[in-house]
Amino acid sequence: MPEAQLENPTASHSTSGHRSTRVEIDRLAKHFPARKGSGERVTKAVDDVVLEIEPGELFFLLGPSGCGKTTLLRMIAGFIEPTNGRILFDGRDVAPLSPNKRNTGMVFQSYALWPHMTVEANAAYGLKVRKIPANERRDRVREARNAVQMAAYAKRKPAQLSGGQQQRVALARALVVRPSVLLLDEPLSNLDAKLRLELRHEIRRVCKESGLTTIYVTHDQKEALSLADRVAILKDGKVVQVGPPAVCYRQPADHFVAEFLGETNFVDATVREASKTEATLVTAAGPLHARLHEDRPPLEAGDHVPLSLRPETMRLGDHTAPQALRATRVGRTHLGEIAQHQLRLETNESRAEGQLVLAAELNPAASFEEGERVGIHIDPNDVVVLPPAMNQGVAAPAR
Repeated sequence: MPEAQLENPTASHSTSGHRSTRVEIDRLAKHFPARKGSGERVTKAVDDVVLEIEPGELFFLLGPSGCGKTTLLRMIAGFIEPTNGRILFDGRDVAPLSPNKRNTGMVFQSYALWPHMTVEANAAYGLKVRKIPANERRDRVREARNAVQMAAYAKRKPAQLSGGQQQRVALARALVVRPSVLLLDEPLSNLDAKLRLELRHEIRRVCKESGLTTIYVTHDQKEALSLADRVAILKDGKVVQVGPPAVCYRQPADHFVAEFLGETNFVDATVREASKTEATLVTAAGPLHARLHEDRPPLEAGDHVPLSLRPETMRLGDHTAPQALRATRVGRTHLGEIAQHQLRLETNESRAEGQLVLAAELNPAASFEEGERVGIHIDPNDVVVLPPAMNQGVAAPAR
């Protein structure tokens, strides 16, 4: 319900001059009774999560359906009681507090607007509950309404608004109470693709201009990659990787992250030689050179490792060149501004039975000849060596 997010002590600062809040999640867990017949005692929806979210940060919780991200967000809001763990706002544990004592503003996936109220009345509702004086209430509503560019629609009711406009009103209603932390639960999932793209940047602009610490839940990888300051990727209730989106994309922690964050090719390799910073690798289709990152475990000669190779990092050229994978063109798909090539890696034994991989080129009009032999050239910085323990065998191109 809308009122659950709004009842809170008043704040004395303006939205634009908001004092940002540091959020710490300390070994937070939520267990539910397991389904009968599952063989488990409990289902661990959130499993011992530890996170630190900096003041003013736009922080994303990203993962597939059922990974625990919404449960985690609702525990931060106070709508779900943790099984154990702490939630700290500026060092104060708010886990024992009810939702109306936490000073969070929440934007729901369903908007949760009052259908009989105008835009202004929806935005002002939480302030009336808090008994904010009429003059201050009017000023705050105007400020929040202008921030989300809804001044021209102040007297309209939700039924007279588009989905994107309703989402702006929901955001204004959360902002107007000047929360310590803004929580967004898949706020764009009900909108069409064009409107989602437009509102992504609006949400980032509003959050950054207001200075709010914002925690945003989504399963949309592009949303997270384009908006987040940092992202936590969840799987089965656990945090798999935390970092800036570009780092998570370019240096995924494991097979799951590499596949979840976009198309990639998984290729098996053997380490020929390695130092702390570099490795020479051998694959069935040829050699590769990789630059290793400090946070990865050391490699030794003879180790069998899986590689993640993004399609856009592959340059097609001479198949006889050293440090290139040998391949044969088998198909091409036009995707507007790029062309995606289907290639079959050659092995020493066969050109016809090797693994299929994808490569992307920015010039869709470039000549293409099916059956042509090519070399795949990849910068050592783009050859991602995944942890050996995650080796799942030679895989087809990811979705």
